[in-house]
Amino acid sequence: MTIRLGQNNYGKSRVRLLRVSRGKDQHEIHELTLAIRFEGDFETAHTRGDNSKILPTDTMKNTVYALARKNPVDSAEQFCGVLTDHFLGGNPQAQSVRVHCVEQLWTRIAPGGKPDPHAFVRAGEERRTAVVTATRAGAAIQAGVRNLIALKTTKSAFEGFIRDPYTTLKEDRNRILSTAIRADWLYAAGKIDFNGAWEGIRRTLLETFAAHQSLSLQQTLYDMGEAVLEQFDSIREIRLSMPNKHYNLADLSPFGMTNPGEVFIPTDEPHGLIEATLRRA
Repeated sequence: MTIRLGQNNYGKSRVRLLRVSRGKDQHEIHELTLAIRFEGDFETAHTRGDNSKILPTDTMKNTVYALARKNPVDSAEQFCGVLTDHFLGGNPQAQSVRVHCVEQLWTRIAPGGKPDPHAFVRAGEERRTAVVTATRAGAAIQAGVRNLIALKTTKSAFEGFIRDPYTTLKEDRNRILSTAIRADWLYAAGKIDFNGAWEGIRRTLLETFAAHQSLSLQQTLYDMGEAVLEQFDSIREIRLSMPNKHYNLADLSPFGMTNPGEVFIPTDEPHGLIEATLRRA
């Protein structure tokens, strides 16, 4: 029997970093959690215990902090690129390097409506993401957002669906629609304002969600992705994952009360999950 090593990779995960840029008039912060992954010529480490081609994962962790000191962190995408360039340049045994980043978002505290230059408050559950996968032939840059929670109280319906012996769901012409948007998009080649693009895409997703007359979450998802591709030439494709967060109308009839769409019971589980990728033709 012949046994061969298949796909393999190694790296360092959950590397946490807070980078403070101390400008003269105000400070900027980026809080990142990074994962680094190498793929390449590492067979002998598995088959012979030969570590001569292995860069220690502890060194990967140290490199994150050293390069954060030597380089500005203007965006998650930019810093991931700094790391992939460094690791590929110093490790000929690595065929590809992938750096995945999740950014905890902060906003400025604004006493009296004036943003403080040095004080921040966490933005909540929402996260910004970036992934740079680089080889010596080039790099693919992805970005995204997680846990972008949105809700609207009207302009949402769900009718005309299949009914079988186990269907109990009632048709609804005016329901609450809520979701936690996860979006991941792939950039085309070229010079890109990553921060401006991220903020613009996030805004487009939310504005489309709010304005859309929804006949299903599938239709809303499609219109949101379509709006991004129409407005941002720098995006090649976008994948959206949107759970249907249910808010069930409370039955107040046992108390002799009506409920004209005013009192609801939030439920987290189980929930529907709608996912799709939209690409340019």
